[in-house]
Amino acid sequence: MCGIAGIINYGERLDSRHSVLECMLESLKRRGPDQSGIFEREHAALVHTRLAVIDIENGRQPMTARDGGREFTIVYNGELYNTDELRCRLRSEGMEFATRSDTEVILKAYIKWGEGCLQEFNGIYAFAIWNSNDETLFLARDRMGVKPLFFSKLGSGLVFGSELKAILKHPGIPPRVDLNGISEILLLGPGRTPGCGVFKNIEELEPGQYAVFSREGMAIKTYWILCDRENNDTFEQTVERVRWLVTDSIERQTVSDVPIAAFLSGGLDSSIISAIVAGHLSKRGERLYTFSVDYKDNDIYFQSSRFQPNSDNTYIQKMAEHIGCRHTTVTLSAEEVANALYDAVIAKDLPGMADVDSSLLLFCRSVKEHATVALSG
Repeated sequence: MCGIAGIINYGERLDSRHSVLECMLESLKRRGPDQSGIFEREHAALVHTRLAVIDIENGRQPMTARDGGREFTIVYNGELYNTDELRCRLRSEGMEFATRSDTEVILKAYIKWGEGCLQEFNGIYAFAIWNSNDETLFLARDRMGVKPLFFSKLGSGLVFGSELKAILKHPGIPPRVDLNGISEILLLGPGRTPGCGVFKNIEELEPGQYAVFSREGMAIKTYWILCDRENNDTFEQTVERVRWLVTDSIERQTVSDVPIAAFLSGGLDSSIISAIVAGHLSKRGERLYTFSVDYKDNDIYFQSSRFQPNSDNTYIQKMAEHIGCRHTTVTLSAEEVANALYDAVIAKDLPGMADVDSSLLLFCRSVKEHATVALSG
């Protein structure tokens, strides 16, 4: 997880906004504690905080590439699962690479194919690319909207960021919530209407959308939408295809230069993921670390019901033994969960699922002591 942010303003020089950029960067440090950087030009500034996973030394951002007389700079949050395939394809078309990072592949793909690069990407992402020659900004968000990307139009300018708090660091964007925002929090929370940033004058690029911001304004387009179709495969073919799709999607997420782990609750999703990852790592002579969360005295107060006849621990133990992982249970107290409620709201920028969010925050904080990447359902 990384953090991106930026300011584009054709009506002022942005060298006077360096303190604002520093504040935006600082607000995103939770998303990217390993490395950070700021790119500044007369009318554009890009900010990045990085959680380093692949090519730790050479994948620093903002990253700039030149093609002929053109200059492009990217800030990117996400993971590209078909990095190797696209790198080979781009090399065959004359592109050269200086790193192993997926950041450079996305940047070079945009230089080569323009907005058409989005049709080639298999991954989760939110990124911004500044074209220094044309002075235009290209923004894009992945098909399912896994990675967040908010923005606010400000006169002749644009402010964007991975999180609301980064945008609100700009002095021209006050943290105001109107009737619509209150309705989003009280009536829809913890969900939101697609595209809504809750705070007044803040919007969100929707899943499967890209935007181009220039002196003429902002143009938003949809590059992908989910479509259904009739399945004419046999039962056996369907089973095999689903098996391949699930396995391929999970194994592609195990590419990492840092320790990898998995959440294991004993449920269907986490058990499938943990089993596939454990099998994949065992081929490399590695053993998977898995983690689950429990609560102090839960064994005393747990009551069996039709919805949950047994506690999670029963199924966790069975799965851990079956796949041969090294399992750790993180035990939280009620006091810890309550004390982390405010931190959880700050991390999410908005009210959410209360103790569920604070438990997840504390759980992930504990897992981070052992692994940088954790797969979950």
